[in-house]
Amino acid sequence: RLYQIPFEMPGCEGKSEPQTLHLIGDFSAPAEFFVTLGVFCFLYAMAALVLYLRFHSLYGENKKLPIADFCVTVCFTFFWLVAVAAWGKGLSDVKAATRPTSLIAAMAVCQDEGVACSAGTTPAMGLANISVVR
Repeated sequence: RLYQIPFEMPGCEGKSEPQTLHLIGDFSAPAEFFVTLGVFCFLYAMAALVLYLRFHSLYGENKKLPIADFCVTVCFTFFWLVAVAAWGKGLSDVKAATRPTSLIAAMAVCQDEGVACSAGTTPAMGLANISVVR
């Protein structure tokens, strides 16, 4: 929810008051989907572990239970792949929205004649990239 993050846009050489600029975009849905699916996968894994360990004879005698377990696992695997792709796309959208060049382009003071704006430092996205890879 980048629109909730304000930052101060400086005035040009103190001639005007600083203005508050808000980022554009809401990229929370892919992250929420990823986390929700992760929680459901964890809960299903715990339930399956209880079934395997506590009710092993029921699992061995019933021929439909292993097939149902396999189908649920395949569904979770497919949704996990979709969630990772959505999280990766959401992360690339966040990177594009917070790129220093796009932020400078959004500042009105930087569009004036003879004004040179620089971003200073580039944000570190290494940990975010690792979260998608892992």
